Amino acid sequence: MQVQEMTNQFQHATDFQSQALYQLAQQQRLVALQFTAVATSETSQLQKRLRQLDAVVSVDGDTVWGLLTLPALRLLVQHWSAWFSAEAAVEQSLKSVLVAHALDWQVTGKRFKLRDTSMIYGIMNITPDSFYDGGRYTTMDTVLAHVSQMLEAGADVIEVNGQTTRPGYTEVTPKVELERTVPYIKAIKSRFPEAVLAIDTYKVPVMSAAIDAGVAIINDINSFTDDSAKVKLMAQSDVGLLTMLNGRDFDFQVMTDEAHQFFEDNLNALTAAGIDRDRIAIDQGLGYANAKVQHDDQDYAIMNNTNQFNDLNRPMMVAVSRKGYLHNLLGLKKDDRLPMTLVSEVAMMQKGGKIIRVHDVKETRQMVTLLDRINQGYWLV
Repeated sequence: MQVQEMTNQFQHATDFQSQALYQLAQQQRLVALQFTAVATSETSQLQKRLRQLDAVVSVDGDTVWGLLTLPALRLLVQHWSAWFSAEAAVEQSLKSVLVAHALDWQVTGKRFKLRDTSMIYGIMNITPDSFYDGGRYTTMDTVLAHVSQMLEAGADVIEVNGQTTRPGYTEVTPKVELERTVPYIKAIKSRFPEAVLAIDTYKVPVMSAAIDAGVAIINDINSFTDDSAKVKLMAQSDVGLLTMLNGRDFDFQVMTDEAHQFFEDNLNALTAAGIDRDRIAIDQGLGYANAKVQHDDQDYAIMNNTNQFNDLNRPMMVAVSRKGYLHNLLGLKKDDRLPMTLVSEVAMMQKGGKIIRVHDVKETRQMVTLLDRINQGYWLV
């Protein structure tokens, strides 16, 4: 028996069925496999195992096709030697296919493997005016206590923020932002040396100082390419980049196509500057709508079209935590928005969202654990 992945062979086909299948496979992260020279004695067993993994299966003579999810492919690899002990070469080929579908984010000192799960990105606002918890954490003791709680609850990253970018925000100087962030970054690194830290900033001096203080990730709402100094700084460092499309600067006509093209161009510009693609994650910028947009329409489009960006093979941020759309649609106060925040996050995660930016780490970790288990729910007798 032999096996090969067929997914990309549909990309350049001109018939509608092939194009539709390719787009579906990209959006849902499906894998098309072709097994050839399948012995008659193995055909029914292979069909059974693929059907147990809820694959679409077709058979023609000694050839078997299967279309399956990545969690199903991982289980196929895991159980292959028990099911087909004489076909070790096929197992190695399947492992190679699985490796080819890795979704990693390389940041300073850490490589997050996100093909099979999502990561939790905890928010540590040190600001007086952030929309949800502004002014709540203003001393070193309260900040360190909150960081400790988030890490214990399962946060993978702690993001320190010294300036809000909520709608209508007031810009602060780099000096003020540095005063609000760098001492806390250093203290957190000292108290929790294994913690992976990020900073949300669009200012070059703050980025540079934060890198020197030990952050592993820079989150820029302006996508780095608005200033050549940013790109140079990123290329000279090894931090992870979270590059956001700031919708306040766009008047979308065909939103998904234009946003997709933005990220294609942005990724090309960053990699052309010498920044490894594995260091880059993307964020569509939910909550950053153009002032002309009414009724949170842009935010709901972002929630709905997340899977349209899976073909870029970069982790995408889910940043919906307790945001204002939940007041506008459901009348929920800030402290009552957690349940519907979790619903929104699940909707985006099921479409491919991988970096969950949250205020509520404990509940989000529970949700991720449950959702991962559901997505691995296949009946293998």
